[in-house]
Amino acid sequence: MEFKVYMLDVYTNFIYPAHINIKNGLIKDVTPIVTDKDQETDFEGILLPGFIDSHIHIESSMLSPSQFARIAVSHGTTSVIADPHEIANVCGVKGVELMIENANSTPFDFYFTAPSCVPATSFETSGGELSLREIETLFQKDEIIALGEMMNFPGVINEDIDVLNKLDLAKSYQKPIDGHSPLLSGEDLEKYISQGIYTDHECSTFDEAIEKKKLGMKIMVREGSSAKNMEALFDYNKRINFLNSNDLFEDISLEEFEDVFEKPIFDFLVSDDKNPQDLLKGHLNTTLKKAQDLGIDMIEAIKMVTLNPALYYGLNSGAITNGKKANFVLVDSLENLNVKKTFINGNIVYDEGNVLFEAKKFPVKNTFKLDDKKAHDFEIYYDKGKSAEVNVIKINNGEIVTDKIKSNLKVENNIIKADLINDILKISVVERYGSNTMSNAFIKGFNLKNAAIGSSVSHDSHNIIVVGTSSELMADTTNLIAKNQGGLAIVYLDDDGSKKKEILKLPIAGLMTNENCFNVSENLEKLHNLSKKLGSTLDSPFMTLSFISLLVIPSLKLSNKGLFDVNEFSFVDVVNN
Repeated sequence: MEFKVYMLDVYTNFIYPAHINIKNGLIKDVTPIVTDKDQETDFEGILLPGFIDSHIHIESSMLSPSQFARIAVSHGTTSVIADPHEIANVCGVKGVELMIENANSTPFDFYFTAPSCVPATSFETSGGELSLREIETLFQKDEIIALGEMMNFPGVINEDIDVLNKLDLAKSYQKPIDGHSPLLSGEDLEKYISQGIYTDHECSTFDEAIEKKKLGMKIMVREGSSAKNMEALFDYNKRINFLNSNDLFEDISLEEFEDVFEKPIFDFLVSDDKNPQDLLKGHLNTTLKKAQDLGIDMIEAIKMVTLNPALYYGLNSGAITNGKKANFVLVDSLENLNVKKTFINGNIVYDEGNVLFEAKKFPVKNTFKLDDKKAHDFEIYYDKGKSAEVNVIKINNGEIVTDKIKSNLKVENNIIKADLINDILKISVVERYGSNTMSNAFIKGFNLKNAAIGSSVSHDSHNIIVVGTSSELMADTTNLIAKNQGGLAIVYLDDDGSKKKEILKLPIAGLMTNENCFNVSENLEKLHNLSKKLGSTLDSPFMTLSFISLLVIPSLKLSNKGLFDVNEFSFVDVVNN
């Protein structure tokens, strides 16, 4: 295949017409065309290197890898580096292998990292565990290019032997090690980095990112569905003050300063998590446009999703030059960045609104092993009076950090009652891997009326998590999810008192589906609209619910083993005796 087109050279930052010759999926020749006039080309627009998302969890899209690829190519993405941490917590190494198998069925460049923290903590029950030997088995696969985000930064700092063995193993295989160190600073940060951990996607402030950058880390600027950090890390005043503190005003001209100011300082643009509704709107293409709106030069931003990640992770892509993979995206202009065509390995996979490949189905196997739940399983019993002071999880709309508050609740027949008037509802995490354990607590912020909502997407172990106004509705929701081998569900009482139910089925490990992005997004929208009708004021009630069991994010969370105070890093009683 060969053609003439205007292309972006990410090494020189110039756009010029060139003749491109492709053979066996690689760029054989790139020959600039010297002309004084507008050059006639085979394609109208500008050819860019294909976009690379260097940190994403495919499972968060609720789509199988092959379905994810179909929506991603429509936005110019040709490659992702995916951390299959979520499915590993459900299915162990077999889940990772199935992700790779399904990914390899598509004309898309999937790369993976070996999950480093499965299970995430010892304070919950997960379905999978990755041993050191299994991680080594993964490292021997061509698709595994790094050790996944090392969330256990206390283990790194305290020199936990199991953690250090994983880091040493990655180094022996010459694999980069991805980091995860929110708010880590000072000597602890230096010790964390000294173990060879050189990326971070958790920076939420400019100052945090600069400290890590100065210590040698590659900073991933995250713009996902649940966490959005671009505005903070590209903050205009912070960047001005930083450049001023480096005495650039005295050493360069105003024109030179403007050129420096438009450079991003940081290294990559990543998604981390993208839900199907956001994926319909865009992927890295919309992130690039937002970066431009925040004052970043578009060509420099494009390097953050092409050249920079390719160089760091050793990918044979990221630039339009001899010998590289023929992964391109044709856009109408740098200003609009509307995707016209996407090429992978020299083949057109997306053309003017049409995806030119089908998605292979991901095999479905039931990962749910639990007995039917009854209403009494969701009760909290107390025999020491007519009222009880309880610890309550308080959620905040749009945040995954929770607060810890207290509330006095009535006790009837030795059962602590929810306070529906003051929005103190019951919440439960039901273990689904065979031991039939569960825990119950109270939560504030969902504002539901005559309803329960539940999900098998609950980070990181992905047990069933359910919140509701009655134990009966919570039991029905839990059983509905288990019966369908996973999903997001609502069971509610209609105006006439009849019981109704809705579910978005996620039969692939309780996390994903073989349905396409359009169908999944439509069904998720129905659930969101129904939850609002039932009283919820949350923007994303199911996503909020999924993070209530994430035991590494403050302040008060819930696992199948009990109520967990993240600040103290220990369990706490529901009732304050």
